[in-house]
Amino acid sequence: MTIKFGVVVFPGSNCDHDAYYALRKVLGYDVTFLWHKESDLQDCDALILPGGFSYGDYLRPGAIAKLSPIMNSVVSFANKGGVVVGICNGFQVLLESGLLPGILLRNDHLRFVCRDVFITPLNRNSIFTSEISSSPLQVPIAHGDGNYFADEETLKSLQDNNQIVFQYSSPEGIIAQEFNPNGSCLNIAGIQNKEGNVLGMMPHPERASDPALSKTDGAVVFKSIYHNLINRL
Repeated sequence: MTIKFGVVVFPGSNCDHDAYYALRKVLGYDVTFLWHKESDLQDCDALILPGGFSYGDYLRPGAIAKLSPIMNSVVSFANKGGVVVGICNGFQVLLESGLLPGILLRNDHLRFVCRDVFITPLNRNSIFTSEISSSPLQVPIAHGDGNYFADEETLKSLQDNNQIVFQYSSPEGIIAQEFNPNGSCLNIAGIQNKEGNVLGMMPHPERASDPALSKTDGAVVFKSIYHNLINRL
């Protein structure tokens, strides 16, 4: 048996082909596109909500995409324990859909930011980080609304339940405000739900998965998912 990934495509997605390429061409995994107007998940074992500007980011990022027909299937899939990853705009869609807590605000400096950052895994035992042997990871970000915010009660719950998966850090793994590119609370770069099967992250692992680009740190996120799912079979 093989593991099948599905990449959801919304109008305005611009990292869907990046995710597909990283999964199929670089890592050799089975992957298919899933159109937002469909509801059939085509027996996929893991779903990727890619980055981009779904529906042009009208209203607010992710607010319209959450109403797409396929999201009913995605939410049901996640609630049954299916693995879902939202990257950048996909993270915003997961928050709008209620699959993850908190919100994403405008970057605190009110500018779009596009550069490599370092992220350190805080939870190394998750489905998404189990194959990480060294850290931090160097991956790119590209967003204007990546400032993760939640109230104190929610932040404490994230900490208590080990839901903070990635934090922005120095190249040495130091977690400090000076390495925070957008103002996110607790330097949060990625979180998971309490059940540990849904991940949202602002950095783009799919853009750091190809040796041809001399960037491969991001591939470990997809490798972790693959190996965890294989071990379930």
